Amino acid sequence: MSNEKRGFYSIKAAAGGVAELIMYGDVGWDFSAKQIASDLRAMGKITQLKAYIQSGGGDVMDGMAIYNILARWPCQKSICIESVAASMASVICMAFDTVIMPSNAFLMIHSNWGGAVGTADDLREYADLLDKWRSSMGKAYQDKAAGKLSDEQLAQFFKEDTWLTAQEAVALGLADEVIEPMQMAASIDFKRLKDFNNMPKAMQTLLQQQANVGETPTAATTAPTTTAPAAAVPPTTPAAVQPDAATIQAAAIAFNSERMKGINTAFAFFPELADLHNQCIADANINAEKAKDLILAKLGENTTPCATLPRTSVHSGNGNIVGDSIRAQLLTRAGHAEREESNAYASYNLRDLARASLTDRGIGVSGMNPLQMVGLAFTHSSSDFGNILLDIANKSVLMGWETAEETFELWTKKGQLGDFKIAQRVGLGDFNSLRQVREGAEYKYVTVGDHAQQIALATYGELFSITRQAIINDDMSMLTDIPMKMGFAAKGTIGDLVYAVLTQNPKMADGKALFHADHGNLGSGAPSVAAIDANRMLMRKQKSGNRSLNIRPEFVLCPVGLETTMNQIIKSSSVKGADVNSGIVNPIQNFAEVIGEPRLDDSSATQWFLAAGKGRDTIEVAYLDGIDTPYIEQQQGFTIDGVATKVRIDAGVAPLDHRGLVKSTGV
Repeated sequence: MSNEKRGFYSIKAAAGGVAELIMYGDVGWDFSAKQIASDLRAMGKITQLKAYIQSGGGDVMDGMAIYNILARWPCQKSICIESVAASMASVICMAFDTVIMPSNAFLMIHSNWGGAVGTADDLREYADLLDKWRSSMGKAYQDKAAGKLSDEQLAQFFKEDTWLTAQEAVALGLADEVIEPMQMAASIDFKRLKDFNNMPKAMQTLLQQQANVGETPTAATTAPTTTAPAAAVPPTTPAAVQPDAATIQAAAIAFNSERMKGINTAFAFFPELADLHNQCIADANINAEKAKDLILAKLGENTTPCATLPRTSVHSGNGNIVGDSIRAQLLTRAGHAEREESNAYASYNLRDLARASLTDRGIGVSGMNPLQMVGLAFTHSSSDFGNILLDIANKSVLMGWETAEETFELWTKKGQLGDFKIAQRVGLGDFNSLRQVREGAEYKYVTVGDHAQQIALATYGELFSITRQAIINDDMSMLTDIPMKMGFAAKGTIGDLVYAVLTQNPKMADGKALFHADHGNLGSGAPSVAAIDANRMLMRKQKSGNRSLNIRPEFVLCPVGLETTMNQIIKSSSVKGADVNSGIVNPIQNFAEVIGEPRLDDSSATQWFLAAGKGRDTIEVAYLDGIDTPYIEQQQGFTIDGVATKVRIDAGVAPLDHRGLVKSTGV
């Protein structure tokens, strides 16, 4: 191969954030992954990339790198195959949302090929390497085809050089649009195409025309506007005999043998570069001269460059560059994370992010209206847009749950249940003193079933929807405000259940109300030292059989209207009305923590309660498997033009024992 480039490469910006990319010639030689990546970064933010290609293929590794760079670039991308995209050039086309082909253009697919020298193990390893590259190429085709290209069809395409017309490529999902025929351009690498088999007659005719004239057609050459061979060759053109496939193949083998000999000579003094050696042998686009350049580049890898490229940032913790970057942008907009200036999606709104979740994975959205595009972002198997929205909404729900100012967690007992069956809880009064076990006698089982309190889980939840219209309108409230308020509501629901136990006074296992004169936990009196002390003594005198339980109240639960009065009584060092110098001290100073609860105001402005310490047998709040936060689920449905989102929590609330609670009527 000559060192002189035969193609043309260009990338330039146009108005309105549009960039134009031209790739003519050999992949990896006339245009490279390093060159394209550098130029795209230098362009800044672009909203649309329009590309034009005509290439016979080239370097497999460089071609796959170009494919990956373009596939993940965050903008709308289209490419026009101006005459032919063969071999690795056809793979590059698969990175674009929209592939446009003139009716006389071709897309050629075949398997990668190459050669190697060495031991049997070396050759097996090289064959494995070829298989891996072929698998990567196949995935690019099938990702673009989106289900239209079967494994069997792809395997057949890889068996021999397969030339697809524009119409055939569209039918297979490998192209999206057919346009009017174009003139075959001069800058296509016709010499490389001679190595391929099964070439369509129109292309063979054009190659024969080159051979007869002795030069590549210029842009001014009159070319056929249809694929009919008769129109392509003037009647007076001599030497119309075309070379057969065997002749072309023999010439290709001879050329490759000479190429491999030159590469082997270049690597003769560098046995440590065996991997690079095999890669050069594998790529028909690399000759001895280019192999020497690669050797020098490899040997210089450990040297310190005099200048460095700009710092880049990849938003990925698990290889999902697109998804992680989109998630980072949404976390920032929702207020759950700091802004990352280096994130390529930092300026995108919800609609842009939905499109990027498709196009940056090579999923075409050309011709779709906004509702269709957003709907596909929710449902396509390669898009994780819906799951990302679910993650953001879930964080908002948890923020609402965690910031909700509920008081029940300060004094109730937290429990756990493994299912929704009714469970039995043993209270303070279910055991008397332990019985004496005489020498040689057996221990006896205690019976608690008649006294155990029951508790069971229930599910509480609501639905809300993240609609396609909300995404199109960039309505972040569906991911922030609404889920957060549902988190508030979830915790508030538990609070409602807890304080309903105090205000509704349910029956216990013995058939009597929780607060009952027979339970010795029903007192009276407006807030005062005497009244509080009298109710405190009710709890202190509770017994289990003949055994005193000596329970000390640690919380005063009262309406918000009584909170200030209660704090004054309990926190003061002296009693109301006593002279400062009298020496009379407050006997209940700081004996308990005051908790004001507005739900108690709604029930009664005068009633107040005493509760034992947290974790004692007062009221239990049990969660399914100990999961004490709400969680959300999503489901695509027919009733919602988007995604239905469910927020739910499984919890059970029940009083455990009357002895740890005292109620004052307040009068």
